[in-house]
Order: sequence, then C-alpha cells, then structure tokens
Amino acid sequence: MLRLQRDHLETLLAAVDHGTLDAAARALAITPSAVSQRIKAMEQQLGRVLLQRTTPVSPTADGEVVLRHARQARLLDDETARALGAAAGTDAATAVPSIPLAVNADSLGTWFLDALALVRADTEVVFDLHREDQERTAELLRAGTVMAAVTAEADPVQGCSSVPLGVDRYRAVASPAFVDRYLVGADTERRMTARLDTVPLVDYDRDDDLQQGYLRRVLGHAPRGPRHFVPTSADFARAVSLGFGWGMLPEAQCLEGLRTGAFVELTPGRRADVALWWQRWNLASPLLEHVTDAVRTTARDRLHQPA
Repeated sequence: MLRLQRDHLETLLAAVDHGTLDAAARALAITPSAVSQRIKAMEQQLGRVLLQRTTPVSPTADGEVVLRHARQARLLDDETARALGAAAGTDAATAVPSIPLAVNADSLGTWFLDALALVRADTEVVFDLHREDQERTAELLRAGTVMAAVTAEADPVQGCSSVPLGVDRYRAVASPAFVDRYLVGADTERRMTARLDTVPLVDYDRDDDLQQGYLRRVLGHAPRGPRHFVPTSADFARAVSLGFGWGMLPEAQCLEGLRTGAFVELTPGRRADVALWWQRWNLASPLLEHVTDAVRTTARDRLHQPA
C-alpha cells in the first residue's frame, strides 16, 4: 500500500503555494536543501516527477494528483483536530482549516461572498479565493489548486461532482452620456448593434469574450471598436457608468441603474445568459458540504433558475 509521509506532502504544498523552494523553506522553517530532499524522496518513492523546477514551480500532471491528495489530507486532519478539540472542550483555534476555492469575478463581486458569510456565521474557517474566468476555473480543480469552483463547465472534473447553480443574466448597457456622444440616432436594435461595432467598449481583460461573443453572434465578427481593459468587477461597472465604453453587466450590477436612469439598456431584446455550475472534490468533508450547501442556497436566491 502506498503511504506518503505527511511532511513530504506538506513540503510539496508549500513549494506550489509559495512558488519557489526557497519560499517554501522559509514557510516551513527548514533549509532549501531539506525542501529539495523531501520532494526528491517523494519523487523517487513514486517513480514520477512531481514538480517542474521553473519560476514559479508548477506541478506536473502526476504532481497535480499528489497535490490534491495533500490538500485533502490537510483538510481532514484539520477537521479531525477541531472535532477532537470540541469534544474535549479545549481551544481548537490552532486547527482553523483553510478552503481554497475558485470563482469568477462577477460572482465574487455580486453574490459569492454572501454565501461564504453563511458558513462563517457558525464555523471557524478561512478561505483562499482564486479569481479566474468561469471558463477556466475548472482548470484549477484539475491542477489540485482548489477544492471547489464556480465554473461554466458542466461535465465534472475527474474526482469531482457537479451541480447547476443557475444562470447569471447580462445586459448590454452604457451611460446616458456615452449614448449621447456615440449612439445618437441608433433608434432601432439593428442600428444599435451595427453602431456598437465601432464605438469604445469595456473588457475585463484580453481573455474576456463576453462583449466580443455577444456582438460576434449578431454581426458575424468581433467588434472593431477601441477597447478599455478594467480587470475588477466593481471597477468594470464603474468604468461603464462613467462613460468609458459600453459593456455587459450582470443584472445584480445594472438593474438599479436602469431603474434610476444611470444606465441605458442598448439592446433590450437581447441578453446574454451564462450558466454556472458548482464543482467540488468528492471528499467526505463536513466543512466542504457546509460550503456547498451555502453556495447552492445563495445561488438559488440570486441567480435565474431554469423553469
């Protein structure tokens, strides 16, 4: 039976989480040589290379498997320590578990923290949040970096379960000042979409395909206008409200502005729906179950649910 030493697993985690062997050594209060020796010993035991010695270091495909095991073992140890402390009536503060999660920026900026607050209301836990596009959060699950993720990928990652959360609905909006400056006379949906081909828009980053894909479906090509890049959810919405460009905002960020006149909906007949899923490791962890229940409950209230 394969048995990996816990100090070796913790060393692998430290190397990946801190990025270099030297940083891992400082975190573990050992020498860089000891870090290297532990990882080499585990690689020799398994007959597999686990780390790519790049800067920062990164796990190989085999390393991702071991990394996932290391995180699972740490979580179960933390939960066991807390359960024993509670049973004995002692202070278990030293065993506060950390849960790494991946989430897209708009969910993080609108509803996801409310879900985690439900967990924090009755459970001591810290969260290590990794912000990534919903099209790529599942990759962090595959890599063993996170234990669960909000993702646009419905098919479960190996070793994970997948459940639907709902649909985040986006609307194409701009500020009244932007409409007055760039879109005067675009009085039909057809004229509006044609005009949006060339006017400034706001993208989250260079991988953001929401605005591009929205118009590509209508025009047959990506918009040719200048692009602003604003890589945080709240600042993206603020850039649109300040007239930098038009953009797709989730309803949680634009419905009130549409009601008050702070935003103008550009193509009321067209919306963009992004279906979101919750994927998590298949691990018998009460804490991970608690997080899952809170995320599903909050999403059920805040996202559109299919009939």
